[in-house]
Amino acid sequence: MITIVNYGLGNLGSIRNMLLRIGVESVITDDLETIRGAERLILPGVGAFDNAMANLNRLGIAQVLNERVLERRVPILGICLGMQLMSRRSEEGSLPGLGWVDAETVRFRFEGEAARLKIPHMGWNRIERARQDGILGNQDEESRFYFVHSYHVRCNEEQNVLATTDYGFRFHSALIRDNVVGMQFHPEKSHRFGMQLMKNFIGWCP
Repeated sequence: MITIVNYGLGNLGSIRNMLLRIGVESVITDDLETIRGAERLILPGVGAFDNAMANLNRLGIAQVLNERVLERRVPILGICLGMQLMSRRSEEGSLPGLGWVDAETVRFRFEGEAARLKIPHMGWNRIERARQDGILGNQDEESRFYFVHSYHVRCNEEQNVLATTDYGFRFHSALIRDNVVGMQFHPEKSHRFGMQLMKNFIGWCP
């Protein structure tokens, strides 16, 4: 059973539907005891960083996630804003993030010819693996994923960079640290490529 954390922001139904398509049961919940008993977690997110952190703190979910992720080493997948929340801070707000990875979330800034690019970065794009971890296994060279974001995570430790993507410059589009993995793109909107990634997460043993 996969536990999808509900803190008021995110494409919860889309994630659950994607999991159903690969034959995996999940529960969408903000119940602390259910989250505390989770064997595998997904932290989604669409919206503003401070609003998300305020909700996680107000509902008591942040504390329980720290227990499960940092102490019990439960595998967790952060999607889009969910990945950004794993960093220490964001230029989008003033509240501290969960701080599971030594990274910060910054806004896209383009110079020169790249200044013509639109923000947010929206649409299909490819990723380039920086590590050979199983979570991104079985992805061929044609793999493309759906992005929609104005901010991106910048990892301070190279070993935490799982994948990069080119949009004006090469940014960190997936991160990893022990049992924590984050994707800036939306696997639940990425058709067969996202489906394969979700299958990989289900079988991932960090």
